[in-house]
Amino acid sequence: TPYCNRVCKLLSNTELQSPAISSQCLGNLMHVDVGPHEGELLEVSAVIDNSSILLTPSLASQCGFSMKTDQLGNTVIFASIQNCFAENAGDKTFTTTLNLRLNGNQVVEDELYQVAETCHYANWASREIICDHNYMEVSVKRAAPDEYVQPEHRLPRDSSKSSSPQTITVVFFTPEERLMSMTEAQERGYGITSTPSRLVVRSPRPAPETYTETVSQLSSEILVMAMNVGLTICHCLIFLSQLVSLCTGSVSFTQNTITWYLPWHIDPLISSGQFKLLEVHMGVDGQRLDAAEMAARQYSMSVSGAYVIIEIPIGAVGGYYKSHVQDEQCLLSYTIEPMIELHWSDETTHEDTRYKVLLPITTPLLSQPPQVADYTVPEERVFKVMLGPLGFNVALVNITLSSEVLSVADCNARGFNVLEHISPNSSLKVFTLQVPFTDPVKQMGHTVYFSYLAFDLLVLPELTPFSLTLYAVLSSPFAVPPTVTGSCDLQNFHVFVKYGTSGSNFETVVGKQVLTSDLAEQYSFAENGTHFSLQVPYSSPNAVEPSFIRSRLRVVLKNPETSTNIKEFSLACNFPSRLIECFPNGTITALAVKLESVPSLNPSHLTLRDPTCGPSFSDERYAYFVFTANTCGTTRKFLRTVMLYENEISLPGVNESEEKHRYALNVFFRLKISCYYNINTTNTVGFHTKPGMSEQLPESPKSELPVAMRLALDDSYSVFHKLEDYPVTKYLQQPLYFEVELMESKEPDLSVELENCWATTNADGASQPRWNLIIDGCANSVDPYQAVYHPVWVNARVQNPSHFKRFEVQMFAFHDQDNLSGQLFIHCDVVTCHANKNQLGAVCNRQCSTGEPGKKGQRRAVSHVSSGPILPR
Repeated sequence: TPYCNRVCKLLSNTELQSPAISSQCLGNLMHVDVGPHEGELLEVSAVIDNSSILLTPSLASQCGFSMKTDQLGNTVIFASIQNCFAENAGDKTFTTTLNLRLNGNQVVEDELYQVAETCHYANWASREIICDHNYMEVSVKRAAPDEYVQPEHRLPRDSSKSSSPQTITVVFFTPEERLMSMTEAQERGYGITSTPSRLVVRSPRPAPETYTETVSQLSSEILVMAMNVGLTICHCLIFLSQLVSLCTGSVSFTQNTITWYLPWHIDPLISSGQFKLLEVHMGVDGQRLDAAEMAARQYSMSVSGAYVIIEIPIGAVGGYYKSHVQDEQCLLSYTIEPMIELHWSDETTHEDTRYKVLLPITTPLLSQPPQVADYTVPEERVFKVMLGPLGFNVALVNITLSSEVLSVADCNARGFNVLEHISPNSSLKVFTLQVPFTDPVKQMGHTVYFSYLAFDLLVLPELTPFSLTLYAVLSSPFAVPPTVTGSCDLQNFHVFVKYGTSGSNFETVVGKQVLTSDLAEQYSFAENGTHFSLQVPYSSPNAVEPSFIRSRLRVVLKNPETSTNIKEFSLACNFPSRLIECFPNGTITALAVKLESVPSLNPSHLTLRDPTCGPSFSDERYAYFVFTANTCGTTRKFLRTVMLYENEISLPGVNESEEKHRYALNVFFRLKISCYYNINTTNTVGFHTKPGMSEQLPESPKSELPVAMRLALDDSYSVFHKLEDYPVTKYLQQPLYFEVELMESKEPDLSVELENCWATTNADGASQPRWNLIIDGCANSVDPYQAVYHPVWVNARVQNPSHFKRFEVQMFAFHDQDNLSGQLFIHCDVVTCHANKNQLGAVCNRQCSTGEPGKKGQRRAVSHVSSGPILPR
């Protein structure tokens, strides 16, 4: 640990290494960089009037400071040059002094370092805005700078030391007016100060008085805090209004790229249509980058309409990787903090604005798990193994051999060569291990030198352990072990085994079964003398952890004489599977899967409403039903444009008392089946019911042009709720982000349109009560919180934006609900059209017609999709 390193250096009379501390001015920000330090904790205090004041997180956001420490031990501090403790000379020169303390303990004393920086900044804009991760600051030119009274230096909340009489009133608009005194506003975390020529308002993020407001130019929502600050000094009144307290924009991710959309054409930042963009700059960690450096790092920046768009390759210089352990797998994330600086002038008011945003961005977990690779060359008689890639925050603790566990120090003492290699550009590292051929044992007539290797690692600072294993059988003379590889398609695992120098002299175990001739025939076994292949269905009993989403297959090659493992291989794949399918001839199929919450359920006991209609096939994990729409107790309803056929899979003979008993015993199961039929299409909606949870599983319609609806986690539409998330719980007025996609079509001339969307309290879209969200493609005009369409951009997942529709509604509950326990279901009628590329317009103007001349599209199919249940809170 850093503390132990300091103690060891102290005991060995070695001089402790001081951290490298540097500071610089970056426009209206002061930047302090503290290099890797050996103390356990870094404290930052501001120095004013020879007093040192500790910067707590709340005080830092109120006074214009932010701090972060990366995984390498580097600490970066940003301070507004107008911070609470800066010495201001005529609004042109600002000096800030900080004390940095590295904490020791009983053995090592504290180390105190002081850094002071004077920043010169005279070219002020009429309005300057700074957005950092913990605060937002707005500085505006005062109306009457000559009437300024110099205040004493004091903490923001200490208003008792004011040297001159002044009355300060703060009016918050939330959006209703709310009056506060200066003292009350400061106690709530706001910073409000005046300088010789400027008024400064600072708000923590998030601020208590923020509220949600729709911005029409963006078709999205931002958090807004509007306020008037009036300072009565010598009968002078200064106003600041419309402070935007959240300015992050939106971030989207592809497999290789981060894209940041920052809106800048927002009222009231631009109060008229007559404006001129003077400067646009991009930077990282607060430092501007010129065009050459951006090109070298492969960054790109563009201005498109109301957005500044930044694209950064994942893994580029300026960010760093970090390892995480999830589901016993080690995955990577990438973090970077880009900056955008804008400067524009309003030609109507003759005022200019500088707008600086620093936004830390961390990608979702990346599918780049570390691998253990064997690079052994038998002639060199040394095993060579490489492990990686890993983030800087991973430590190698032990190495487990076939017969013993050794620490890294023990390995090096034994003559093994364990090295850590760090990439200077990508912030990734790998470990390499070289082990001489020693301790041979006899197996199968060969001299085997090594058979098993495991790396025991630790992810810091969480101290999460994980292990990576390599089976490397190497025998003389120059033996080569067999190799196993695999892949997946929509229904099967494909396994390929390449023979080594010993040929096929091994035993193959698939899952829990030895590969016999009968099993080989079942798995489409094929062999050509150098390798063999298998095709294993994902629903095979030998596939473990089966589900609708993921299945895993384990293959082990064993020594038939000693039963030791020669090679072990595991393959996990995602498989699409429909629970319910409705065929045009009236045939309906349904798949009922045994859930983990009902381990005692026997799927073969499940039936349809008619108890004589059991599964066509079943095993210990699922039951498969095949029936027609006029059999097995199926009911029919006539709705507005479709016929609804319904049935249900459950345990037979369950009355109310038995149902409670089965629920208590954890054997309650129900799957509702719904099929919608009209002239052109069918659609399916399935429900699972298990103890404490009701889950809707939307499926694509089995038709010529199927569609699907998803609920996204945010407006980036990059991550969606999974089937097991339902019912999803949302707060009232919390945005719900829906995506409708045209599936299984690559025709670019097709367009998917939303004809009508509505909400119900029942899964049946024809049930009452009903609230219309979208009518004839347009938001319901009587809805106080109208639905908002979102644009669709091309990325790795979206090849044809016209195949997608994205819209946003706010969570609500029906008035006749006595409480908030009722469920909410969202339904949409979706129209698929032949789009006319030569005609553009709003969504309301792009509806399909029957194909008359001059119309914008020709209707192809109408589908019905549903999502839910969603629970209000």
